Amino acid sequence: MAAGSKKVILAAFIGNGLISITKFVAAAMTGSSAMLSEGVHSLVDTGNQVLLLYGLKAAKKPADKNFPFGHGKEIYFWSFVVAILIFAVGAGISIYEGVHHILHPSEIKNPMINYIVLGLAMIFEGFALTIAAVEFGKAKGKMKTFEAVRHGKDPTLFVVLFEDSAAMLGLIIAFAGVLLAQITGQAWWDGVASVAIGLILAGTAAWLAYETKSLLIGESADEETRLGIRTIVEKHEGVNRINEVLTLHMGPEYILATLSLEFSDALNISEVEQIIHTMDSDIKAKYPLVKRVYIEAEDFLPHKSA
Repeated sequence: MAAGSKKVILAAFIGNGLISITKFVAAAMTGSSAMLSEGVHSLVDTGNQVLLLYGLKAAKKPADKNFPFGHGKEIYFWSFVVAILIFAVGAGISIYEGVHHILHPSEIKNPMINYIVLGLAMIFEGFALTIAAVEFGKAKGKMKTFEAVRHGKDPTLFVVLFEDSAAMLGLIIAFAGVLLAQITGQAWWDGVASVAIGLILAGTAAWLAYETKSLLIGESADEETRLGIRTIVEKHEGVNRINEVLTLHMGPEYILATLSLEFSDALNISEVEQIIHTMDSDIKAKYPLVKRVYIEAEDFLPHKSA
């Protein structure tokens, strides 16, 4: 999963970096508000890829005394920061620039330059979007897209996917704005396109922030993993009752599991220790993402009243 995430981010970084340069040059030559907004959009996206790459690297740092469960949640934090930046910088500047251009419209010079740049940008963006879609498709399996986003534990994949999708839609709107401004002779159409791009970015950012927030706070493992752990525990003789099975994603590839079990009173300490050791090994063998398993032996009634 991590290798796929890095591949997607690098593809988006290279594409957005090249696109942002060409858009700013075109905006300077033509005076297009929509093109300037698109340039800001691509520049923000380029910076976002840097933050996601840093998040992936930071998440790999080993555990220490201050972070005993590792730094896996770094990627959740930086994904959330990316969502905020898309909203605050990308959407904010695009809407501001668009409103300004609507109130004070100016004629677009050499619109053909915009068309050429937008066409090239669509090719580059399409390449990055294709890579993101392919990797996301591998990760989601048979789940539907929005279901996979809700249940996905690696935010980098869907952050880049939605980011690139918003970028492609923004390019189409920018193209339409420049074309309408040229055909009608009304330069404010270019500003309208810029505002529309900003609203798309705001919506995308809000969705990404909502999805990454739950990961940052702490999501459990998927239902299949939770039920699978229960099944493994139930197979062991000497366990009278499963009081509780709690899981927590400490990162895309790190699950913490805590179990509260009621053992048979006929077992001695050594037998309980052996059962716990076997359970730990079986759970980790079946679910490699489960890195730590904590098992608490307690009666049902005290647990229920706690």
